[in-house]
Parts: sequence; structure tokens; C-alpha cells
Amino acid sequence: MLDWDVGYVTLARDGYNTRRSITVNGKAPIPPVFATVGDTLILNVHNSLPVPTTIHAHGIFQNGTSYLDGVGMVTQCPIPPGESYTYEYYLHQTGTFWLHGHTSHHNADGLRTPLVIYDRDDSKRPMQYDDDILISLEDWYANEIAHQLNEIYTLGQPFPPPLAYPYGLINVVNGNDSTTINFTPGKRYRIRVINMGTTEWWKFRIPGHKLYVIEADGIYSEPLEVDGLDMGPGQRYSVVVQALDSDEYNYGFNATLYANFVESKPGLNPHFYTSLIQYREGAPVKEFVSTSDDALVWADDVNLRAFDRLPAMSATRTIKIAATSKVFSDTFTYVTLNKTPYTPPPIIPTLFTTMSTRELAQNETVYGEQTQANVLRQGEVIELYMENLMIMVHSMHLHGHAFQVIESGPVGNDSSPASPSDIRRYRGWPMRRDTFTIHPGHYVKIRFAADNPGVWLFHCHMATHEGMGMVLTFIEAPDELQKTQKIPDDLKQMCMRQGFKTSGNGAGKDGFDLSGLPPFPT
Repeated sequence: MLDWDVGYVTLARDGYNTRRSITVNGKAPIPPVFATVGDTLILNVHNSLPVPTTIHAHGIFQNGTSYLDGVGMVTQCPIPPGESYTYEYYLHQTGTFWLHGHTSHHNADGLRTPLVIYDRDDSKRPMQYDDDILISLEDWYANEIAHQLNEIYTLGQPFPPPLAYPYGLINVVNGNDSTTINFTPGKRYRIRVINMGTTEWWKFRIPGHKLYVIEADGIYSEPLEVDGLDMGPGQRYSVVVQALDSDEYNYGFNATLYANFVESKPGLNPHFYTSLIQYREGAPVKEFVSTSDDALVWADDVNLRAFDRLPAMSATRTIKIAATSKVFSDTFTYVTLNKTPYTPPPIIPTLFTTMSTRELAQNETVYGEQTQANVLRQGEVIELYMENLMIMVHSMHLHGHAFQVIESGPVGNDSSPASPSDIRRYRGWPMRRDTFTIHPGHYVKIRFAADNPGVWLFHCHMATHEGMGMVLTFIEAPDELQKTQKIPDDLKQMCMRQGFKTSGNGAGKDGFDLSGLPPFPT
């Protein structure tokens, strides 16, 4: 069991700007969590913050335990200040995941740490290796994220400006407190890399070494040789690196923090960080001629293939989504999916509505327009077709599932259709993962089976976009959910102590009477 006391500490995590950071037991960064498949991870969370909070296990499917997904006012009422709640995670998956806050942008202010789940059977690996190294990459802003969001909300611009440029934080877990990674000639290393960032992308390389991707988002992949990783917020990769045979030189590893939807400013965007792959203390660092990123091979969402070779599923239903942005009637700027901004339910968690409204749970109206509810029938194979009609890139995360990445390409139109050569489709069998990148003017097709009854969010993992409404809710197999799961009494009592409802529609009432919900912006 882990005891987490979540609270604020004032410090300068970036070495420059002193500000409040959310810590666990007074520590920042928060120590990683390591477990083995089949374990039950018991996480006792005491909230010493002055505001409510929750914990989400990113990438964990929560089969049969939708109420443990840790999303405030979606799967639970948040933990109020001064109270505690215990999460019991049943770990049936292996791979690289992370734990983070999922209420009030707490993730962006430091409530985040890796979760690594080891396999009990080493023979299942796509490649064998001698040692395991963990690197988490973060972006860190000089001011708390809520202060910057308040400015963006009220600017009244359809395409809000970026936040002030962040600093990068690189945390290496390899037996010491520095970012130096020690290599022994001839050995193989598995390096797990997590982008735990708020809004920015990271590129990761080790010049002079080839990287073989063997995992993306907790799913083993066929080994793919690449020059580097290009990672959106929420994404994880494992690469196997073959150490060189000689210790004549040390080598730099490069991590580049960048936002590819705003202007380039040297030293700010992109921001280059270099640390050391050390073969021998005191050895000179090997110099390399600079290479254009376009000349390199990068791991991405389409060029990987799942190691278990599961074939592409045949879709039985297509859901189309378009990402747009505009100023609504309340003068706030929202980033939307299908022109409807999401706001968290203010009266009752969505899961509680699903569990308490019997057959009405299959009607999307009962949840309230602000939830962006989409009801899925048990066993459907969903093809989610998403277009990004904005000038900004997005990192889209689906809770409760790993989806198959089918295709991506430019959107095109009747006057300027997309060239077939620009369309990228899976080869042989698709990769599965839980977070994908979608570039401006592009589309992505993913598929997943509705085989995990629960209430699951689909959202942009950039804190700014999520906070501005780029979220929708999947109500998956509500009839089956009501038969097979039960919300624990302690979760209901935590809601009641805060004045939230535990049964009823999105307004906590009967039938379709949604009076009492805040007016919806148009």
C-alpha cells in the first residue's frame, strides 16, 4: 500500500521560478510507482490541498471498475480538502503508464508520476535486454496553469494564443539522481520514455545509437528501428538500445521540447536539452554533424505494428468528430469537438447517472448537453473518424481502451483533394495504443470494440484544450454496466458530504427534467 499526502510546496522546480507545486509527501518530482502484473496497487490518497482532487491511472483500462478511473465529476466526486480516499487498482496489464491528477489541471501543476508494471514472464518481450531505465519528460510553467487559462478564456479570440513558453524537466530513474545514463559496452537497455507534459511535444534521440521501439502506451510492438521518438502529451514508448562495444567515447542524448503550432523562437521554441550517455567517466563526448529532423525516421502512430498481430477489426459503426474553436455567447473561447464545448457535470457524476437511471441511461439526452454523451452498445466496433480543422496540433487520449490506429492523412476537399501518397495506413496489422497525435488540417481513423462497460472520456491531453472544452464522453454498454458493477458506498458518501447528488439525470432529477443545469453557451 502507498500512502500519498497530496499538498502544495513552494519551490523552483525549473531552477529559476519559485511557485507552488503539487507534491506527494512533500516530494517533487513524485517518486515513480513500480508493480508487477497481477498485483493490486492500493493507493491511499489524503488531500491536503485547499481544493478537491482525484487521481487517474493513465492507460489502465479499469475493466469492471469504471468507478476507479479517477475523473472528477465523471466517475467520482473529487476528494475534498482534508479527506482521504483509497484507490485499489487491479493490474492486469504490463507496460509503461502514469498516475496524474484529473481535476482542476492538477496534472499541470505537478501531480503526476510514472507507473511501470513489469511482466512476470520475460519470454513475452519482443526483444531481450539487460537493464531497464525510466525517463519522464515534463514541461513546467513559471506560473500556475489556472492563472494562464483565465487569461486565455477571456481574450475572446477563436484561436487563443499559446501559454508563455515552458521549461523542460527531465527525470531519469537509473539508480542515481542525475540525468546521466551509464552504459556498459555490449549490453542492451530498455529505455522507457513518458511525455508527462501539459501542452508540449518532446523529441528524444541518442545520436550514434539505433533505437528499437518495442512498446507504445502499454502495448508491445514489433521491433521497429528508428532514429528518435516524437511524443505528444500522454504518450509513452519503450525502446531497446544496443550499447556500443567501445568505451572510447561518451554520447549525448537529446530531448527537444517544442510546440509545433506556434512560431519558432530560438532557445524557447524549440528548447534543446542534452545530457550524457556515459560509457566511461572522463571520456570525451562524441561530436556529430547536425541532421535535419526530416531526414530522420521517427516513431509515430501509424508506422508501428502490434506484436501480437491482432488483425484490424471491421467497424460496425462510425462516429465522426471535428475539432474547431470559436467564441461562444458567454464571451469565452472554447475548443470543441463537433462545435459543442464540454463542461464537467456540476451536480452529479456522469457514471452515477448511468447507474441510477435504468433504461433511460441509453438515451444521451439524460446526461445533459454539456457532457457530450455518446452511448455505445455492447460489442459494437467503433470507427472514430476525427478531423482537426484548427491550426493547432492535438494529443487525443481515450480512457478505458487501447484503440487500433488505422489511417491518417490531410483532410482535403472537393477543390483540393488529398493525394493518395499523403495518406498513411497501417501495414499488415495495426498498432494499438491509447493516445494519438492529430496535426492541423489532418484526419485520423481509429477503431475500438465497445467491450469494457463504463463511462470513459475522450479528450485532448493538452491541459489548455481539455479545460476549454475539447472533451466528449462515451457511455459504454450502460445496460451491462448496471448489471455487473456497483458504485462503492464510500464514493457515494463522499459525494453527499459535498452536497452532490448520487442518483438521477444530469441535473440530479427524474426523467428528462434537466432544470437546474447552468445555461449552455451558444
